[in-house]
Amino acid sequence: MYCEECNKKPATVHLTQMFNGQKKETHLCESCAAKKGAVMLNFDGQFGIPSLLGSFFGSHYNVKNINTTAEHVICPNCGMKFIDIRQTGKLGCAECYQAFNKDIEPILRRIHGSSRHTGKIPARGGEAVLLKKKIEALKIQLHEAVVHEEYEKAAEIRDSIKDLEKQME
Repeated sequence: MYCEECNKKPATVHLTQMFNGQKKETHLCESCAAKKGAVMLNFDGQFGIPSLLGSFFGSHYNVKNINTTAEHVICPNCGMKFIDIRQTGKLGCAECYQAFNKDIEPILRRIHGSSRHTGKIPARGGEAVLLKKKIEALKIQLHEAVVHEEYEKAAEIRDSIKDLEKQME
């Protein structure tokens, strides 16, 4: 496959963009990609998970909205610095999430679309998690019903929440 821009060199940079559910693919040679500024992640010739994650944390390019004072914050548990996390893409320990919470949360939202884990629930033993999720959803519905002054509906939802909470016990 040849470059879509110059049609002379082989395409070595393949970009896939998703926008409003529409997929757009672009195939460029290295020089045309550099001219267009399409190469967004610089791996210095090495591709690996630490390089990829490090690029998300802004070690290769300047990521906006990252607090530069956080670079000097140190995790009290493992001694990891935020600048080290940016370079390696790895956190030192579980306490790093708390120590760097304000600076890691926007990055996690950008990568995952959310800062909360919403993964799979195990088939066995996942009943409590499912009940908890149902209760959270009902609490949101309860709040909306109260805001819209639908008090009968709010009372029904409140009773459902109480029933589910009894099941959790």
